[in-house]
Amino acid sequence: MILVEDSALLRQGLARLMEDHGITVVAQRGDAEGLVELVATSAPDVVVLDIRMPPTHTDEGLRAARAIRLSRPGTGVLLLSQYVETGSVLEELTNDGQGVGYLLKERVTDAQELFDALRRVACGECVIDPEVVARLMRRPRPDRVLDTLTPREREVLALMAEGRSNEGISACLHIAAKTLETHVRSIFTKLHLEPDPTEHRRVRAVLAYLQA
Repeated sequence: MILVEDSALLRQGLARLMEDHGITVVAQRGDAEGLVELVATSAPDVVVLDIRMPPTHTDEGLRAARAIRLSRPGTGVLLLSQYVETGSVLEELTNDGQGVGYLLKERVTDAQELFDALRRVACGECVIDPEVVARLMRRPRPDRVLDTLTPREREVLALMAEGRSNEGISACLHIAAKTLETHVRSIFTKLHLEPDPTEHRRVRAVLAYLQA
């Protein structure tokens, strides 16, 4: 794993936490300069990087993540942010939807949740911080599309937006797999999401919906 975070204290703390749990940190950086080349030479499973880094503290991390995904598509990328950032971040996730994640920095204090996110991103899944999903779901939407969903379907959609698999959603909601499949089909129908064999419909559609 490569760890990129401009706060030396947080970076060193995260590195120690990772190594204490058997995760090898091959490199640590305080900025994104030369990161693509470093990833090419060290070939990490996952790169963890802050969205806002020097010199402008705007979107250096996001641009670095995009470059890494283009040059080494198989490398997982976990983005961190101190604030809830949606527009460009969710657009980045929507562009691919596999092996990429977005967590709030406050979430890294929960080691189990952090390691779960790392594992899922390394396995090619998409992970979005539950708080980000919750805030997006609470926002009023002009098309009022959420009004067509039942309360249970909203719960399923929120977990889908976090990148959870059907098995994970069934476990969280304590419902049978067939019942969940019925809810998922209903959600796709109500949101007018047609099957497309060329795309990861489940992840891309949900992320595109949250971004809208």
